[in-house]
Amino acid sequence: MATLRDIRQRITTVQNTSKITSAMKMVATAKLRRAQDAILSARPYATKLSEILSNLALAEEEFAHPFFQERKDVTSIAFLVITSDRGLCGSFNTTILRSAVAYIAELKEKYPTAKLSLVLVGKKSIAQLSKTEEFVQEQFPDVFGKLQFSTAYSIASLLSEGFLNYDYDLVTMIYSEFKSLIKQVPTIQQLLPIVPETTANTSNKKKKTVDYIYEPNREEILDTLLPKYLNMQVWKGLLESNAAEQAARMMAMDAATNNANDLIKILKLSYNKARQAAITTEMLEIVGGAEALKG
Repeated sequence: MATLRDIRQRITTVQNTSKITSAMKMVATAKLRRAQDAILSARPYATKLSEILSNLALAEEEFAHPFFQERKDVTSIAFLVITSDRGLCGSFNTTILRSAVAYIAELKEKYPTAKLSLVLVGKKSIAQLSKTEEFVQEQFPDVFGKLQFSTAYSIASLLSEGFLNYDYDLVTMIYSEFKSLIKQVPTIQQLLPIVPETTANTSNKKKKTVDYIYEPNREEILDTLLPKYLNMQVWKGLLESNAAEQAARMMAMDAATNNANDLIKILKLSYNKARQAAITTEMLEIVGGAEALKG
């Protein structure tokens, strides 16, 4: 049976843990506000850019940019997997990695002869997926401590050059999309070749596109816009993942703090019961000793 001293020590330990988790929740909350503002600011630009490129791609023109061309024989596939650098965020990383492993296995079955390459962002993906049999093309640890657009530019350049040089026939990004404070959704997005967005109403076969006037010409415009589009998609994936990570960490630390407080209440109750039992035992010993002296 635990002594009063043991229970007091455990109460102190749990109280210290509660202070730590509460402080981590406050830090995650502050970071979440900044991350949420960043992704909400980036989404409209990324959406509009995607809409423009879809209209350009669906226009009836002779020129077709290589980024839109699907390869008949898929001999090499690149996966961009984005996780966090740190833990203590619940099942955030586990969910992304589970989705990534399942999707990689699915494409393995679909393209059994294809070479699979990994581009890993975040220490958790590096620690988990670098042990697999797939070739790790590049690693990007310590990205989210100071998230910069130059990182997205480097990743997008690596993937686009590999696609243009026929090192990759298919490029996919796997990350966690920030939906709300309590909802982060693992998302699989095909980066290359670019698939133009279609209308929500599939029954309308004639899609209305904007009739652009090209200056200087459509080829040069696509050559300029498409790298920006890829940079923005990777940057959006990093921002989404960062916001989702902070939300998951905030909720995990809130749950840990509540659990610690509940445990403290239980331990204090056990301490009071043990203390009362000790006092009762001492009183009985005193009464018993007095009766013995009288006898």
